[in-house]
Amino acid sequence: MGYAMSQFALAEWAVLTLWFAAIVAPLVYAARTRTSLAMGITVSVLLGAVVQVMWTMLYNWNLVDIWVWYDFVLVPARTSEPSFFHTLLTAGFLHAQGDMMHVLGNVIILALVGVPLEQRLGTRRYGMVYIIGLLGGSVGWVLFNATSITPALGASGAAFGLLGAYLAGWPKDEIPFPILLIRPWPVVFIALLYFGLELARALATMNSGVSSGIAHMAHIGGFVAAYALLPLVAKGGPVELGIVDGGPSQGAALNAKRQRLKAAMTSLENLEDPWTARGQAVPKHLREPLKNLLQASDEPETRAAWMEHLADAATCPECDAPLGLVERSSGPHLQCSAVSDHLEWPPR
Repeated sequence: MGYAMSQFALAEWAVLTLWFAAIVAPLVYAARTRTSLAMGITVSVLLGAVVQVMWTMLYNWNLVDIWVWYDFVLVPARTSEPSFFHTLLTAGFLHAQGDMMHVLGNVIILALVGVPLEQRLGTRRYGMVYIIGLLGGSVGWVLFNATSITPALGASGAAFGLLGAYLAGWPKDEIPFPILLIRPWPVVFIALLYFGLELARALATMNSGVSSGIAHMAHIGGFVAAYALLPLVAKGGPVELGIVDGGPSQGAALNAKRQRLKAAMTSLENLEDPWTARGQAVPKHLREPLKNLLQASDEPETRAAWMEHLADAATCPECDAPLGLVERSSGPHLQCSAVSDHLEWPPR
């Protein structure tokens, strides 16, 4: 089988060079600046699709005659030839130019699933998972269509691989995703919904014998390959498999909330305790926890822990009623459970 590039004119070479630059530049930038590889890949896929649309415009203007990606799409019948092994990967950076909604669907998964998954795995392991999903999708399609000469292309195998990997590693994470509403959904729900729908579509296509024009087995292949190999890839990684903490996005939100609370907390450094302020001696059994509170009160969790201890052990110096712990926007406060005006410390 001949190479299409041997027939290229200057215009075709210019488009192909631009496509290579569009998909490589975001990856190089992510590597050099140590920013998110997931976002780099997302931008790479999107820019690659934009160049393909540009080719369509040039073709309509009679400036190009050849579809310049013939040598980079996946054609199952030719994948046994070593000179076309690269198409198992390059096809994942190409899309059908008349179906930008398909591109958008892949981009959504690559970004919204890929970024938190990369935070779980780390950049290097994430890159390995992405390649596994991409190759798994390509190999899955070739196995079920070995004699086909119809070109296959798209990042869906890799996108489904991300879903499979996330399901295998941290199924209870919640990540923002547009399913009816844009809100956090459990990964197990997102992944199984996509996989179940894809499996149903694949079975319907096989039963009808009529091609849907979508490489369902590539999607399933990417999902299964990444799901099966994720435990090996993630072994020794930065986050324990199966940990339940709400997910990276939830952790970031909680950390931001904590930082806001910490900034708003009243300083105890020069503040008299409730007993000394009333001219009373601090009860003996409260002196040590009160000292610890005053010495280690910068962190919200530490302050709350020592205040909770004081609330359990102390009574109101005004009326001897039990004390309670009240959470406010300025941090935890001790308060008289009978009459709030008797004691609130730190004072508001």
